[in-house]
Amino acid sequence: MIKRILVTGGAGFLGSHLCDRLVARGQDVICVDNFFTSQKSNIEHLLENHNFELIRHDVTHPLWLEVDEVFNLACPAAPGHYQYNPIKTIKTSVMGAINVLGLAKRTKAKVLHASTSEVYGDPPPEAHPQPESYRGNVNPIGPRACYDEGKRAAETLMFDYHRQNKVNIRVVRIFNTYGPRMHPYDGRVISNFIRQALRGENITLYGDGSQSRSFCYVDDLIDGLLKMMDAPDDFTGPVNLGNPEEFTIRELAECVVSLSGSKSKIVQTRPRPEDDPIQRQPDISLAKRRLGWEPRMSLQNGLRPTIDWFKSIDLAAFRAPTPNY
Repeated sequence: MIKRILVTGGAGFLGSHLCDRLVARGQDVICVDNFFTSQKSNIEHLLENHNFELIRHDVTHPLWLEVDEVFNLACPAAPGHYQYNPIKTIKTSVMGAINVLGLAKRTKAKVLHASTSEVYGDPPPEAHPQPESYRGNVNPIGPRACYDEGKRAAETLMFDYHRQNKVNIRVVRIFNTYGPRMHPYDGRVISNFIRQALRGENITLYGDGSQSRSFCYVDDLIDGLLKMMDAPDDFTGPVNLGNPEEFTIRELAECVVSLSGSKSKIVQTRPRPEDDPIQRQPDISLAKRRLGWEPRMSLQNGLRPTIDWFKSIDLAAFRAPTPNY
């Protein structure tokens, strides 16, 4: 059956890849985006498809559409973007969730909400890797709180609408994801390192580079989103989606330098940002058990097409969020 599917934030990094997959499936796709941090170039190749529609709209305002499913991906998701306008960020998470849930309540649509590993904050060693049962260690008044707490509040709204109004929801917590179409100035560590390596600049570490992250290739992540939307209705989540293979930031920098053929040096120039987690690694046992999902792409194999994409773009065509990036 052909479904009418709304993707909020559909012109963003993850949203555009999701739109690609849904269009290829033959679904009727409505992409909604305000282009605050995304690029029209991400979805312009889809504009001629009969089953793809683009609407420029800000989800902090109500949506009056008739749809069967909603992927709620709208929100600045990288530090360089969500800290650029923190009030806008938390409004997008909270008011956007309210408006999407209001639409879903009216139309009886199924909603998948893209939450984040940031809801876990800076976890202690005993909560590593992070299971969905861990409730988080978030600073509610820190510089990252606009994103962390906005996403936590959005999860609350999802489950309250589910309990009170029987809205059909599912919540995924997305860990660090990378791949082609990343915004080169989004402040993510992979974007920063690749951009610096290709320019022959020093690779700058925040702190000593011993903090760790897990990196999931975008195609694997989209597989997880689709599996979760297609899962039985009694599985609401939240469920972690990410690659459990863990790397230090220094190891990532060394890998980027090697794969890009760069002469860049790795230097420690800045302190670790406030509230920056020391460790971040997903426990994906729930996703394996309930969705039959786990990532397949290794970091090295995923970085190659990502670096190639960075080589192919004109950096001048992308707007940096602040003068410091």
